Amino acid sequence: MIPSFLKLANASKELASLTETKELFDRWQKTIKDLQELGTILSTGDEEMQELAKEEYEEMTDQIKALEKDIIIQLAPKDAADETSAILEIRAGAGGDEASIFSADMARMYERFAQLQRWKWEVLACSEETGSKGFKDITVNVGGKNVFGLLKYESGVHRVQRVPATESQGRIHTSTVTVAIMPQPTEVQVQIRDSDLKIDVYRASGAGGQHVNTTDSAVRITHIPTGLVVSMQDERSQHKNKQKALKVLRAKIYEQERIKTEQNRRESRNKQIGTGDRSEKIRTYNYPQNRVTDHRINLTLYELENIMSGESLLNIIRPLQEHYLIESLTEEF
Repeated sequence: MIPSFLKLANASKELASLTETKELFDRWQKTIKDLQELGTILSTGDEEMQELAKEEYEEMTDQIKALEKDIIIQLAPKDAADETSAILEIRAGAGGDEASIFSADMARMYERFAQLQRWKWEVLACSEETGSKGFKDITVNVGGKNVFGLLKYESGVHRVQRVPATESQGRIHTSTVTVAIMPQPTEVQVQIRDSDLKIDVYRASGAGGQHVNTTDSAVRITHIPTGLVVSMQDERSQHKNKQKALKVLRAKIYEQERIKTEQNRRESRNKQIGTGDRSEKIRTYNYPQNRVTDHRINLTLYELENIMSGESLLNIIRPLQEHYLIESLTEEF
């Protein structure tokens, strides 16, 4: 049963969305009318007036195209999770130390992007790779509005092609990093019963100081109904590790159910769309060519440095959003 305050919140969001759609449609209608009036000037006005009208006509045509795209996006089915915060997981894949270093590069890219969006960045767990400047994996809670909506298409395998700092022959190496983005539900959205949990405590291993390694501060939680397991050992406090582990577990349960619902929806329409499967190779970062290619929409940008700094990441995210929103709208109708 959905609490009444959640129903009210959902109704308010729907009303706001409808209001925005109507405003876009009104602007589109007005621009169409203005364009028709300009068309009359182009066909009947003097030469000077025609020249001025021609420039304005081209600008209005572009405005209409942009408004039509905005209306299509506004009408497309919304993912209920889009407005939520998210759990970000980055794991080094094939490529040894170079993969670990690139996983750290990716984390810095997303952290800078989060700063630009005024989101909160909270590292929940980080496993550093011994002997390298990277790490095997990192888990982050990214808090703010529309985090999942902007980052969800980052899920998948990211491939890097570059010459490692340790490479004396100048050979290009290929490494991979896996990114997972999961919406962060509220406790109301995902309720976990204590009876569904198996909690183990143990001594933490690795870096963290003597205190961490001499107390049973590490926590491993198993969700019995789904078999999902989350371990946390970064904090000295067992209680803090448990709270962090529950936050990640709640996100994993929510994401599993969300994916299941999405798969059922697609199967009912007898159509499959690649939209961020974690096993899917989605993007290549080629350093020698200053090139980033997203293979899902055949988008290539020659601004790798700006993308890796987080400054131009939106130049990839926005086209992906538009592509899949328009495709989902086509799928609906």
